[in-house]
Amino acid sequence: MPIFITQGRYTREAIKGMVVKPEDRADAVSRLLSKAGGRLIGYYLTFGEYDFLVIAEAPSETQMAAVLLAAGSGGGVTGLRTMLAMTSIEAKGAFAAASDLVPHFRPAGGT
Repeated sequence: MPIFITQGRYTREAIKGMVVKPEDRADAVSRLLSKAGGRLIGYYLTFGEYDFLVIAEAPSETQMAAVLLAAGSGGGVTGLRTMLAMTSIEAKGAFAAASDLVPHFRPAGGT
Protein backbone atom coordinates (compact mmCIF):
# COMPACT_ATOMS: atom_id res chain seq x y z
CA MET A 1 0.00 0.00 0.00
CA PRO A 2 1.23 3.53 -0.67
CA ILE A 3 2.59 5.44 2.31
CA PHE A 4 1.59 9.07 2.87
CA ILE A 5 3.06 11.71 5.16
CA THR A 6 0.70 14.48 6.22
CA GLN A 7 1.53 17.64 8.13
CA GLY A 8 -1.13 20.00 9.44
CA ARG A 9 -2.15 22.58 11.97
CA TYR A 10 -4.86 22.58 14.60
CA THR A 11 -7.31 25.45 14.49
CA ARG A 12 -7.40 27.80 17.45
CA GLU A 13 -10.77 26.35 18.46
CA ALA A 14 -9.37 22.80 18.38
CA ILE A 15 -6.43 23.79 20.58
CA LYS A 16 -8.73 25.52 23.07
CA GLY A 17 -10.95 22.43 23.22
CA MET A 18 -8.04 20.02 23.68
CA VAL A 19 -6.58 22.19 26.46
CA VAL A 20 -9.90 21.98 28.32
CA LYS A 21 -10.34 18.28 27.54
CA PRO A 22 -7.07 16.61 26.42
CA GLU A 23 -7.43 13.75 23.96
CA ASP A 24 -5.25 11.35 22.02
CA ARG A 25 -5.99 12.25 18.38
CA ALA A 26 -4.05 9.22 17.13
CA ASP A 27 -7.05 7.04 18.04
CA ALA A 28 -9.45 9.13 15.93
CA VAL A 29 -7.02 9.26 13.00
CA SER A 30 -6.42 5.51 13.21
CA ARG A 31 -10.17 4.78 13.15
CA LEU A 32 -10.70 7.10 10.17
CA LEU A 33 -7.89 5.48 8.20
CA SER A 34 -9.19 2.02 9.07
CA LYS A 35 -12.64 2.92 7.69
CA ALA A 36 -10.92 3.82 4.41
CA GLY A 37 -8.95 0.56 4.33
CA GLY A 38 -5.74 2.16 5.56
CA ARG A 39 -3.51 2.01 8.60
CA LEU A 40 -1.89 4.56 10.89
CA ILE A 41 1.87 4.05 11.09
CA GLY A 42 2.70 7.04 13.29
CA TYR A 43 1.18 10.21 14.74
CA TYR A 44 3.38 12.94 16.19
CA LEU A 45 2.98 16.43 17.58
CA THR A 46 5.65 18.67 16.09
CA PHE A 47 7.25 22.03 16.76
CA GLY A 48 7.51 24.69 14.10
CA GLU A 49 5.28 25.53 11.16
CA TYR A 50 3.07 22.44 11.60
CA ASP A 51 1.43 21.07 14.74
CA PHE A 52 1.31 17.40 13.78
CA LEU A 53 2.73 14.78 11.43
CA VAL A 54 0.88 11.64 10.38
CA ILE A 55 2.45 8.67 8.61
CA ALA A 56 -0.16 6.36 7.13
CA GLU A 57 -0.82 3.66 4.58
CA ALA A 58 -3.87 3.89 2.34
CA PRO A 59 -5.03 1.65 -0.52
CA SER A 60 -4.85 4.51 -3.05
CA GLU A 61 -4.51 8.24 -3.53
CA THR A 62 -8.29 8.44 -3.80
CA GLN A 63 -8.79 6.79 -0.41
CA MET A 64 -6.17 9.04 1.20
CA ALA A 65 -7.82 12.10 -0.33
CA ALA A 66 -11.13 10.95 1.15
CA VAL A 67 -9.51 10.64 4.60
CA LEU A 68 -8.02 14.13 4.30
CA LEU A 69 -11.29 15.62 3.11
CA ALA A 70 -13.18 13.98 5.97
CA ALA A 71 -10.63 15.22 8.52
CA GLY A 72 -10.58 18.72 7.07
CA SER A 73 -14.36 18.99 6.90
CA GLY A 74 -14.64 18.84 10.69
CA GLY A 75 -13.02 22.25 11.12
CA GLY A 76 -10.41 21.17 13.69
CA VAL A 77 -7.44 21.08 11.33
CA THR A 78 -6.10 23.34 8.64
CA GLY A 79 -3.13 23.64 6.30
CA LEU A 80 -3.00 19.93 5.50
CA ARG A 81 0.03 19.06 3.37
CA THR A 82 0.39 15.49 2.15
CA MET A 83 3.24 13.77 0.34
CA LEU A 84 3.56 10.30 -1.12
CA ALA A 85 6.53 8.50 0.42
CA MET A 86 8.57 5.78 -1.24
CA THR A 87 10.73 3.15 0.42
CA SER A 88 14.38 3.02 -0.59
CA ILE A 89 13.64 -0.14 -2.60
CA GLU A 90 10.84 1.64 -4.49
CA ALA A 91 13.13 4.62 -5.09
CA LYS A 92 15.83 2.32 -6.47
CA GLY A 93 13.27 0.97 -8.94
CA ALA A 94 12.32 4.52 -9.96
CA PHE A 95 15.97 5.39 -10.61
CA ALA A 96 16.38 2.22 -12.68
CA ALA A 97 13.26 3.07 -14.72
CA ALA A 98 14.54 6.63 -15.22
CA SER A 99 17.82 5.23 -16.53
CA ASP A 100 15.85 3.53 -19.33
CA LEU A 101 13.96 6.74 -20.14
CA VAL A 102 16.84 9.26 -20.14
CA PRO A 103 18.03 8.45 -23.70
CA HIS A 104 14.53 9.23 -25.02
CA PHE A 105 14.18 12.69 -23.47
CA ARG A 106 15.49 16.02 -24.75
CA PRO A 107 15.70 18.63 -21.98
CA ALA A 108 14.36 22.14 -22.48
CA GLY A 109 16.90 24.20 -24.40
CA GLY A 110 18.85 21.05 -25.26
CA THR A 111 19.98 20.21 -28.76
